[in-house]
Formats: sequence, C-alpha cells, structure tokens
Amino acid sequence: MSEVPPLPLDRGSSVPLAVQLADGLRAAAAGGTLRPGDRLPSTRALAAALRVSRTVTTAAFDQLLAEGWVAGRTGSGTYVTALPVGLPDDGARDASAGAVRGPDRDGVPAALDPGRPCVAALDRAMWRRAWRAAADPEPDDAPRPDGLPDFHAAVVEHLLRHRGLTPDAVLSTAGTSAAVAELARLLPAGARVAVEEPGYRRAVSALRAAGLRIVPVPVDDDGLVVDAVPAGCAAVYVTPAHQFPTAVRMPANRRVALVERARAEGFLIIEDDYDGELRYDVAPLPLLAALAPDTVVHLGTASKIVSPTLGAGWALAPPPVLAAWRDLRERTGTRPSPAGQRVLVALARHGDLSRHLRRLRRELRERRSTVLAAAAAAGWTAHGDPAGAHLVLRGFPGTEAGQVAAAAGRGITVRGLAGYHEGPPRTSGLVVGHAAGTRADLRAALARLTG
Repeated sequence: MSEVPPLPLDRGSSVPLAVQLADGLRAAAAGGTLRPGDRLPSTRALAAALRVSRTVTTAAFDQLLAEGWVAGRTGSGTYVTALPVGLPDDGARDASAGAVRGPDRDGVPAALDPGRPCVAALDRAMWRRAWRAAADPEPDDAPRPDGLPDFHAAVVEHLLRHRGLTPDAVLSTAGTSAAVAELARLLPAGARVAVEEPGYRRAVSALRAAGLRIVPVPVDDDGLVVDAVPAGCAAVYVTPAHQFPTAVRMPANRRVALVERARAEGFLIIEDDYDGELRYDVAPLPLLAALAPDTVVHLGTASKIVSPTLGAGWALAPPPVLAAWRDLRERTGTRPSPAGQRVLVALARHGDLSRHLRRLRRELRERRSTVLAAAAAAGWTAHGDPAGAHLVLRGFPGTEAGQVAAAAGRGITVRGLAGYHEGPPRTSGLVVGHAAGTRADLRAALARLTG
C-alpha cells in the first residue's frame, strides 16, 4: 500500500470535507506524489487516519472513481490510474491544469455534446467483470428474436426497482432508435405520426424512412402540447420524462390528457423513456406505460445509463403490437445481438447496475451544478428540470447562430435548438450536454463557451 501524502483538511472552510479530500488526492495523483498503480488505504482506514467519518472518505473515493483518477479491483482495493480512464495520453493534460481534451476521433470536442453517456462514471473493474461473465455461457444455436429470457428478467427487475413498473412481457431491442425503426414498419404505409417540435431528429428520420408522414407538434414548458396534436394520427412519439432537447418534463395532467386522446382516437403513444432513470430531486416520474399499457409502446435503453457499446434496449407494448412485432422479426430475421444483453444481465445479477446508477446520478447531479454555476457567472439563464444530462442555456448576448459560431471558433461544438426543428424554429437556446468527457473537460469547455 502506498504512503498517502499529507492531506490537510480545513474544518472551518465552506468547502465540504469530501470535496477537499478528493481535491487533495487528485492533486497528489496529478503531481506524481501518488503514482499509477499505487494502492490507496481503505475508506475505513483513511477515515480513521484523518479523523473524519467514513461517509467523507467514501464520497471522495466515489468522486475519484467517477472521474477515473482511481479504479477499484475486486477483493484487492482501490488503485491510482495513470490518467482519468478514457483520456488518451497524447491528447490531455492533467485535470488540475484545466485543459480541454483534444478532439475526439470524429474531430469534434465532446464535452458539451448532448445525448452522450457518462462513461467516466463506469467502474472499469465492474465493466470487465460483466464482460467476462457474459462470455461464460456456451454458444447458443437457437434463434431468439424476442431476446434472452435472462435479459427480460433483468429488465423486469430494473423497471420495477427504478421505474415502478411490472411489465407482463418484454421484447429485447438494439436500442431506442433501432426500436423506433422497427416499430415504424408496423404502422400503415403513409400514416401520419405526430412528433415533438423541437425533438429527437434520429427518431424522426427513422419514422420518415419507413414512409410515414411527420406532423410536428409544438413543445412548451410542460412538454408536448397535447391539444395541438391533429386528428387522424396513427401514433404520437414523445419523450415525457425529460424532453429532448428542451429538458422539461410532462406533468401528470398532460399525461392523462394524452392517454385519453389516444384511447378516444385509437392512436399509439410511443414513449421514449429518455433520461427516465436520471432524476435528482424526487423519485423518477411514473411511466405513461403504467398509466395506459393498452395504448403505450414503452422504449428503454442501456445506452445512456451504461454505454452504447452494449446495443441493448427493451420495449413494452400492447399484446397486438407485440404479436405484430414478433411476426415482423420472424419474416425478416431481424433480432438484436445477445452479447450486450448478456453483459447487462451480468451487471444486474450482483447489484452492480443499481450501484452504478446511484453513482451516475451523483456524478451527473454535480455536473449539472457546474453548468448552472457557469451560466449564472456569465449572466445567462439555464432551463430544464433537475434530471438527465443536458440543459438549455438562454440569455446570452447576440443570436443562437452567433453563439454556435463563436463557440466553434473557440474549439467547442455546441448545438442550438434550431437544429432540432422540423420547420422554422419556434424557440432558441443552446443545448448543453454535461455527461461526456471528464469534469475537467466540462469546466474548461464551459469557460470557453461563456468566455
């Protein structure tokens, strides 16, 4: 075990002790006092040495694990890593220098990109353990268009624990966008589908590619404006938990109104549970699928809460829709890959998935606070529910297009609301994601954006 350097803690400071401790350990690792591979004391031993509660040391370790400065190894402790996991040696300086990571492989800085998962919060020992477990089963020669039974059981447990729903049946998918593309083929050719405006462009593209007619419906501070949905639609696509990209939620009265219209007019509600598990003020909001399982197709994915590497998602739907979906797969041979499903099963089996979600919520809540503070310091305003991994910034000088161009000139890619509209923009703002990269990436990118 490495000798931990002196870590003076100022009990009179307004900075929490856990933050002071994390800062001290981070600085020791960045400065070389703690070297890659050094083993840290246990949280209990460090708490005793510093005369603080174990809650303080555990919170500090969780923070450093989330940022990638340390890594846990099952049964052998916590070790210092060479750099925060995921940062290339040739494209980053240590976090204390406040440098932005170099462009990713697509040439676009990722720190403010909405829709990216927070892979920095993944415990790499947990990740490797799950992949090893997924490789244990013998090769399976049976086609499984519905997905693996163990995956279904894991999803049922996940939905019960984190979304308060006990589904009767689960269909495995390759993720939300893939599920929308499959579902679109079940709707009548040329049918009208209402979508949020502004909204998720990839889902809109999948619906249009199936020959469906897109009907944009405005979004306000309570999400989709239900009264504006025109008659004669076959389906309505909606992100009620944390609307993408405006970051608002759909309240109960509007959810009820949408369900009542769907039942009265016979259209399907496609519920994309975007950021549904990631709420920071209260428990996650009830699902539309819990309100109306007879008319709601619920879509969930592991891409945002774990990683898109898995390519694993799930769908719940009324029995006639599930039957038609299974028939489509039988006729076309379409089926999601079982590999990612097996990894998620391994993560769920020993509680790793639930522990990861708790860690992820803490990490994203802190990152959200960083965005709010940066916006306030610049005199800008931030809009969005306390949930998910993106906010909308307004109140900046000039125009949205001007801010996007200015940010690009400073090496930062940020997206404006105009790009999420089907027609002429109804509103403006900058959509700022805070999940990608490290916290140092986020702080430096925000400084460039607002500077």
